[in-house]
Parts: sequence; C-alpha cells; structure tokens
Amino acid sequence: MNVYDHIAANERRTLIILCAFPAAMFATVYLLALLIVNFFGEGANSHEEALHITLNVYPWMFIVVSIWVAIAYYRGGAMLLGMAHASRVTLEENRDLFRLVENTAIMAGLPTPEIYFIEDASLNAFATGRDPKTASIALTRGIVEKLEKTELQAVIAHELAHIGNRDTRLMIITVAGIGCFLFFGELLFRVALRSGRGRKSGKATVILLFVSIACLLFGYVIAPILRFALSRRREYQADATAVRITRDPDALVRALTKITLNPRVEAIGVSPLVGNMYIINPAKSGFFSRLYCTHPPIDDRLAALIKMTGVNEGPQAKAQLGKAVW
Repeated sequence: MNVYDHIAANERRTLIILCAFPAAMFATVYLLALLIVNFFGEGANSHEEALHITLNVYPWMFIVVSIWVAIAYYRGGAMLLGMAHASRVTLEENRDLFRLVENTAIMAGLPTPEIYFIEDASLNAFATGRDPKTASIALTRGIVEKLEKTELQAVIAHELAHIGNRDTRLMIITVAGIGCFLFFGELLFRVALRSGRGRKSGKATVILLFVSIACLLFGYVIAPILRFALSRRREYQADATAVRITRDPDALVRALTKITLNPRVEAIGVSPLVGNMYIINPAKSGFFSRLYCTHPPIDDRLAALIKMTGVNEGPQAKAQLGKAVW
C-alpha cells in the first residue's frame, strides 16, 4: 500500500466511523430504553415503548454529539495543544529547530506545520490538525535537547507522516466522539448521585443512573471497538514513511529506543485517549491505557524498522528506502 492508498483508506475509515458512531449510539439508547421499560413496566409491548422512547431521546443526543464533534473537528488541534500546555515556537526563538522542521517538511512535500514546545524533560512528540494546512507538531523540551539532529529529524518525519496520511484528522474525530460520551456519562452520574440524596429521588434518579452508565459503557467499551477500526498499521506506516523521507532507518530506531526510556510527560495529565496522539503513549501503564492504546508494541516497531534496513533483504530492498512518497 502506497501513501495515496493509505490516505484513501483513512478517508474511508473516517466516513465509516462517522456513520458507525450514530448507529452504535442509537443501538445503545434503544437497549437502555428497553432495559428501563422492562424494569419499570410490565413487559407488554416493551419493544414498541423502547423504540418510542429512543425516537424521542435520540435526536437530541445526536444533535449534542454532532455539535461536539464539529467543534472538535475545527478546534480539536488547538484544544489538544492547550491540554498539553504547549507554546508556539517562532523562527526567532529557535532558528535551528524551525529550519529542521521546514527542511523535513519540504522533503516530505508538505507545508511547514506550526511548531510547539511542551515544557517537559521527557522525550515525546505528537502531531495534530485536520489537514496539512492547519497542522501542528508539538515537541517536548527533552526530545529537542536530548536527541541527535538525525534522530530528531526522524521523529519530525514520523509526525509529518501522520499529517500527510490524514491520521491526525481521524484521531481528532475519534477522540472527540469517545470523549463526548465519557464527559456526559460522568456528568450525569454525578447529577444522579446528588439527586439520589434528596427525599424526592426515585425513577428520575434511576433513569439518570442508567443513562450515565450507558454513556460510560459506550465510551469505555463499545467506542474502543470502533476505534480499533483505525488499526495499529498507521504507526507502522508512519514509521516506514519517516524512513523514506529521511533515508535513515537507524536514526528512527535510535530515537524510538531513547524515547521509550522516558516517554512519560509528567507536566500534563495525559488521558489514554490523548496519549494515543503521541509517538509513544506517555500515559502511565494500566488497564485503560492498554485498552485505548492504538500503538503496536515498541519491540514490534523496532523489529519492522530493523528489517527495513535491508540487512537480510539484499540490495534491492535497500534501494527502496530512499524513494519519496509525496
């Protein structure tokens, strides 16, 4: 699969996810309504009653989620940079870094993205933006200071690959969709707990609890299944594209090895969702981090890169490394 095929595949995945989210949301609302009807009613015509409730509730939920995703689509990049406490880098502030990103972007055939610093001693980076014209790259202070120039360029090329392949747009939509359900699930759960303390608590509190649990269930269990449609292949593809841009697979191998030793961005509270935007997930290891992780194991990525050096593939494989993809 060449880069154009990958871009087309990502466009299809974006469309599939945009269709799958409302369909899955409708099914979740219906099943919740059916559960409520069976819990409070006598069970007669429960499917019709559940469908009636769903048709009344679902449009409002769809509108809210659509507005949320639309805001995230146009402002998601800025929101993620804000969550990372990233500050923009200008040419005057860091001429060497600016030139390195600019030259790598030219090699990739892409517009030069805006550059941001995350004031943290760890080694990590991520790219965001709905398209190459609105893209940004955020780098921790540690990765800029501790990597060699060729290694840093390999990391930048990896992030540019995500931008060129439209991975960043796909991730923004996915993060926004899942985040919407988690936000409202937690909000409604808190409201239900507070209302349950009053004397007049009853069916309304139970319904709120059901709705909140459904949202959290969707966000933590059902939505990740949809998210796996992104496939971990995108990381392998970005690694391979970075090698083709820089023509130096060893530099990316060294960079990933060093980043693995200190990827945790302590300066910010990285959620498992946002952590998937980074070149290596900076979130603490745990159940939800593994559940949401779209990155393949680092050992597998390193093995794939080492294989790309052509040591066991002969001169023909080596000759393929320098070919441009954009």
